[in-house]
Amino acid sequence: MTGRPATTTLWRPTGPEELALVRESGWRAWPPRLPEQPIFYPVLNEDYAIRIARDWNVKHSGAGFVTRFEVDSEFLTRYPVQQAGGRTILELWVPAEDLAEFNAHLVGPIRVVHEFR
Repeated sequence: MTGRPATTTLWRPTGPEELALVRESGWRAWPPRLPEQPIFYPVLNEDYAIRIARDWNVKHSGAGFVTRFEVDSEFLTRYPVQQAGGRTILELWVPAEDLAEFNAHLVGPIRVVHEFR
């Protein structure tokens, strides 16, 4: 049987600058990391993404956004889930050099699901 691969839903809290670059991609790709950003951190929990966007992105850049997107589940098995704090603070740590391949495994568009100002 062919068709759409099994996917995993991920979220990413982001500020206005990164979101503008996602928009420029046609909502299809995350921008390359800056030199001081060696890892791309999507999160596995919408509530965690909301807390970061609301409490950190708004304070640092005036606005925070939560995006939701789907990634091919089989591809994601190469990135073990990282617990970055409490039980629900779960992230994937994607090395910057893997981001183009990560983007190639997005299924469908990146969508903004929450906005904070």
